[in-house]
Amino acid sequence: MSQTTYLLDVSTLVALLWRSHASNGKAMAWATGKNLAVCPVTELGFIRVVTSPAFNATMAQARETLKDFIEKEAPEFIHADARALDGIAAPTSSKTTDWYLANLAGAHGMRWATLDKKANHPNAELVN
Repeated sequence: MSQTTYLLDVSTLVALLWRSHASNGKAMAWATGKNLAVCPVTELGFIRVVTSPAFNATMAQARETLKDFIEKEAPEFIHADARALDGIAAPTSSKTTDWYLANLAGAHGMRWATLDKKANHPNAELVN
């Protein structure tokens, strides 16, 4: 039986790669020994979040951090090849990206890894 692969959501990727993030330790412990995956949405989301005033990274720092993770950890890369209408509809507008990622993961035979304790998508895997 093959090991499950987990498509990281943006918040999980940020927590995993940003040492000062409140959930860094939890994300690091959870990810140990797991097959991880990213997609263009999670990569772009990571860059957007860490270059925001909340994290205040430069574009160069954000890109270098993501590059280092990709080179060292070699997460699987999946294309964002699902349509917005594929899969389960998001319950609210604020959940559209999360549900897209969960549906995308499912379409690729993966689980969607999230820190969101309220994520009630059937493909969600809580990082705890």
